[in-house]
Amino acid sequence: MSNVRQVQVTFDCADPRALSLFWNEVLGYQLPPPPPGFGSWDEFAATLPPEQRNSASACVDPAGVGPRLFFQRVPEGKSAKNRVHLDVRAAPGLEGEERMAALEAECERLVALGAARQQRHEPRPPLSGGFIVMADPEGNEFCLD
Repeated sequence: MSNVRQVQVTFDCADPRALSLFWNEVLGYQLPPPPPGFGSWDEFAATLPPEQRNSASACVDPAGVGPRLFFQRVPEGKSAKNRVHLDVRAAPGLEGEERMAALEAECERLVALGAARQQRHEPRPPLSGGFIVMADPEGNEFCLD
Protein backbone atom coordinates (compact mmCIF):
# COMPACT_ATOMS: atom_id res chain seq x y z
CA MET A 1 0.00 0.00 0.00
CA SER A 2 1.34 3.40 -1.00
CA ASN A 3 1.30 6.46 1.24
CA VAL A 4 2.12 8.84 -1.63
CA ARG A 5 -0.03 11.97 -1.51
CA GLN A 6 -0.87 14.44 -4.22
CA VAL A 7 0.08 18.04 -3.53
CA GLN A 8 -1.53 21.34 -4.35
CA VAL A 9 0.56 24.50 -4.56
CA THR A 10 -1.27 27.48 -3.04
CA PHE A 11 -0.59 31.14 -3.84
CA ASP A 12 -1.78 34.02 -1.67
CA CYS A 13 -2.62 36.88 -4.03
CA ALA A 14 -4.73 39.95 -4.75
CA ASP A 15 -6.38 38.74 -7.99
CA PRO A 16 -6.89 34.96 -8.01
CA ARG A 17 -8.58 34.77 -11.41
CA ALA A 18 -5.92 36.81 -13.24
CA LEU A 19 -3.06 34.92 -11.59
CA SER A 20 -4.58 31.53 -12.39
CA LEU A 21 -5.01 32.56 -16.04
CA PHE A 22 -1.35 33.67 -16.14
CA TRP A 23 -0.16 30.31 -14.78
CA ASN A 24 -2.46 28.47 -17.22
CA GLU A 25 -0.50 30.13 -20.03
CA VAL A 26 2.89 29.46 -18.42
CA LEU A 27 2.26 25.75 -17.80
CA GLY A 28 -0.32 24.76 -20.42
CA TYR A 29 -2.83 24.21 -17.60
CA GLN A 30 -6.53 25.06 -17.63
CA LEU A 31 -9.29 26.08 -15.25
CA PRO A 32 -11.01 23.07 -13.70
CA PRO A 33 -14.63 22.46 -14.74
CA PRO A 34 -17.18 24.74 -13.04
CA PRO A 35 -19.37 23.29 -10.27
CA PRO A 36 -22.18 20.98 -11.39
CA GLY A 37 -25.15 22.86 -12.82
CA PHE A 38 -23.08 25.79 -14.13
CA GLY A 39 -21.90 26.29 -17.70
CA SER A 40 -18.96 28.50 -16.72
CA TRP A 41 -17.11 29.95 -13.75
CA ASP A 42 -18.54 33.38 -14.60
CA GLU A 43 -22.06 31.94 -14.35
CA PHE A 44 -21.19 30.44 -10.95
CA ALA A 45 -19.56 33.70 -9.75
CA ALA A 46 -22.74 35.62 -10.57
CA THR A 47 -24.51 33.61 -7.84
CA LEU A 48 -22.03 34.74 -5.15
CA PRO A 49 -22.23 37.91 -3.07
CA PRO A 50 -19.95 40.57 -4.61
CA GLU A 51 -17.40 40.34 -1.77
CA GLN A 52 -16.91 36.60 -2.43
CA ARG A 53 -16.37 36.91 -6.19
CA ASN A 54 -12.78 36.33 -7.27
CA SER A 55 -11.84 35.13 -3.79
CA ALA A 56 -10.29 31.96 -5.21
CA SER A 57 -9.34 30.28 -8.45
CA ALA A 58 -7.41 27.21 -9.53
CA CYS A 59 -5.69 25.68 -12.50
CA VAL A 60 -5.06 22.05 -13.30
CA ASP A 61 -2.92 19.96 -15.60
CA PRO A 62 -5.31 18.75 -18.35
CA ALA A 63 -3.46 15.41 -18.36
CA GLY A 64 -3.94 15.06 -14.58
CA VAL A 65 -0.21 14.59 -13.96
CA GLY A 66 1.06 17.87 -12.50
CA PRO A 67 -0.03 19.40 -9.20
CA ARG A 68 -3.10 21.59 -8.94
CA LEU A 69 -2.39 25.27 -8.37
CA PHE A 70 -4.77 27.15 -6.06
CA PHE A 71 -4.98 30.94 -5.76
CA GLN A 72 -6.62 32.58 -2.75
CA ARG A 73 -7.24 36.27 -2.22
CA VAL A 74 -5.60 37.76 0.85
CA PRO A 75 -5.71 41.38 2.02
CA GLU A 76 -1.96 41.89 2.42
CA GLY A 77 0.55 42.21 -0.38
CA LYS A 78 3.70 40.16 -0.84
CA SER A 79 6.34 41.38 1.61
CA ALA A 80 9.41 39.15 1.22
CA LYS A 81 11.18 36.71 -1.07
CA ASN A 82 9.45 33.35 -1.53
CA ARG A 83 10.94 30.56 0.58
CA VAL A 84 9.51 28.02 -1.89
CA HIS A 85 9.22 28.61 -5.62
CA LEU A 86 8.37 26.80 -8.83
CA ASP A 87 11.03 25.84 -11.37
CA VAL A 88 9.41 25.83 -14.80
CA ARG A 89 11.29 23.25 -16.86
CA ALA A 90 11.61 25.21 -20.10
CA ALA A 91 14.77 23.55 -21.45
CA PRO A 92 15.02 19.96 -20.15
CA GLY A 93 17.85 18.02 -21.74
CA LEU A 94 19.43 21.09 -23.36
CA GLU A 95 22.89 22.37 -22.45
CA GLY A 96 25.12 25.38 -22.97
CA GLU A 97 24.13 28.06 -25.48
CA GLU A 98 21.20 26.00 -26.80
CA ARG A 99 19.75 25.77 -23.28
CA MET A 100 20.17 29.46 -22.56
CA ALA A 101 18.63 30.41 -25.93
CA ALA A 102 15.57 28.26 -25.12
CA LEU A 103 15.30 29.89 -21.67
CA GLU A 104 15.60 33.37 -23.20
CA ALA A 105 12.84 32.59 -25.72
CA GLU A 106 10.53 31.39 -22.94
CA CYS A 107 11.45 34.42 -20.84
CA GLU A 108 10.37 36.74 -23.67
CA ARG A 109 7.05 34.88 -24.01
CA LEU A 110 6.35 35.14 -20.29
CA VAL A 111 7.31 38.82 -20.06
CA ALA A 112 4.70 39.46 -22.79
CA LEU A 113 2.16 37.72 -20.51
CA GLY A 114 2.99 39.98 -17.54
CA ALA A 115 5.98 38.27 -15.88
CA ALA A 116 9.09 40.23 -14.90
CA ARG A 117 12.62 39.10 -15.61
CA GLN A 118 14.82 39.39 -12.52
CA GLN A 119 18.20 37.76 -13.11
CA ARG A 120 20.04 35.42 -15.50
CA HIS A 121 22.40 32.82 -14.02
CA GLU A 122 24.99 31.43 -16.41
CA PRO A 123 25.73 27.69 -16.60
CA ARG A 124 28.14 26.42 -13.93
CA PRO A 125 28.64 22.71 -14.59
CA PRO A 126 28.24 20.40 -12.79
CA LEU A 127 26.13 22.42 -10.32
CA SER A 128 23.85 24.30 -12.71
CA GLY A 129 22.96 24.28 -16.38
CA GLY A 130 21.96 27.94 -16.12
CA PHE A 131 18.57 29.45 -15.30
CA ILE A 132 16.58 32.68 -15.31
CA VAL A 133 14.83 34.05 -12.21
CA MET A 134 11.42 35.56 -13.00
CA ALA A 135 8.45 36.96 -11.07
CA ASP A 136 4.78 36.43 -11.90
CA PRO A 137 2.44 39.46 -12.20
CA GLU A 138 2.04 39.61 -8.39
CA GLY A 139 5.77 39.34 -7.67
CA ASN A 140 6.03 35.62 -6.80
CA GLU A 141 9.47 34.41 -7.84
CA PHE A 142 9.92 31.40 -10.08
CA CYS A 143 12.76 30.09 -12.22
CA LEU A 144 13.01 29.07 -15.85
CA ASP A 145 15.14 25.96 -15.64
